[in-house]
Amino acid sequence: MTGTGRDRYGRRTGAKPRPPKGLTLRRAPFGRGNACSRNNLSSALFSPNLPSITRSPKEYSTMADKFDVAGFNKNFIERAAQKPAIATAVVHPCSRDALLGAVEAAHENLIEPILVGPESKIKAIADENEIDISAYRIIDTPHSHASAAQAVALASKGEAEALMKGSLHTDEYMGAVIKKDAGLRTGRRVSHVFAMVDPEYPKPFFITDAAMNIKPDLAAKVDIAQNAIDLMIAISDVEITPKVAVLSAVETVNPAIQSTIDAACLSKMADRGQITNAIVDGPLAFDNAISLEAAKIKGISSVVSGDADILLTPDLESGNMLAKQLVLLGGATSSGIILGARIPIILTSRADGAQARIGSCAIAALMADARRNGRFPAL
Repeated sequence: MTGTGRDRYGRRTGAKPRPPKGLTLRRAPFGRGNACSRNNLSSALFSPNLPSITRSPKEYSTMADKFDVAGFNKNFIERAAQKPAIATAVVHPCSRDALLGAVEAAHENLIEPILVGPESKIKAIADENEIDISAYRIIDTPHSHASAAQAVALASKGEAEALMKGSLHTDEYMGAVIKKDAGLRTGRRVSHVFAMVDPEYPKPFFITDAAMNIKPDLAAKVDIAQNAIDLMIAISDVEITPKVAVLSAVETVNPAIQSTIDAACLSKMADRGQITNAIVDGPLAFDNAISLEAAKIKGISSVVSGDADILLTPDLESGNMLAKQLVLLGGATSSGIILGARIPIILTSRADGAQARIGSCAIAALMADARRNGRFPAL
């Protein structure tokens, strides 16, 4: 038994725990080497002119130095909403969040939803959650597999400029997209990008590939990197040369760790023009990629360190865990999209809320606009 005022482990309850005398606990800053005042936040997606300032943890921990995630997301969605809304086949929106995300994206003038799925089920979910879908076309299908096939057919015929995942499994969704006879594949490998915004890092950034390529080899990583680079350039409203950090567990080449060899090759391939329009460096461990201070401590001299725009992870497992850890434990927001196909393919987790779906639609709208205006390379 425990005494009055203590929990089952004998710890005092009610009083705020204090660190030992002489020790101050602070949350470690995610990107302390590059502080960015939220007062300088622009509507640009990725600004190449962000300041690089080395600050102490105490200086960085002030609220003025936190990246304004909410403000950025608002500005980004507003910028995308100024472009024409894109006809989007929403595949099997048979959950509250999937349906609400599509409808709210439509209210933001990002998409014109075509709801593809069991009509009775979609209407029942809408009625149960008081979601007005009366303005949107519904294409009735018997099940999720048929929903995916029908949505892809709409895109192949040009009736949809984008696809949006609803409440079906990713394998089922993407299986329909990448079929050879679907008409959506290109010469480029299909890959996934998480667009991340974190209050502890001074600018938005990409994580790739966290959803499509399980164990990509060097050739696959070339396409994965180029897909992310092309997207970042296309949807930015300022000129930018993205900085790509090719991640591994260590920052030196180790013949026993394949990801370090791949990273070194990718860096040299960028030097030789085999990867274009970006600065690529690796291998870099995560800390030297996002913290200039960590890079300096380890003696790493790199223009990418502490200023990375794109984090290219060794494989799907590491990328997926990194992105979800930042969201669930680090206060980040994320949006997901598939690249390398003929149209934007919006891919979010079934557990994602409406905000993640809206952000993904904003990226798709900007990407589609870039394609229309020749700012996105023909694949």
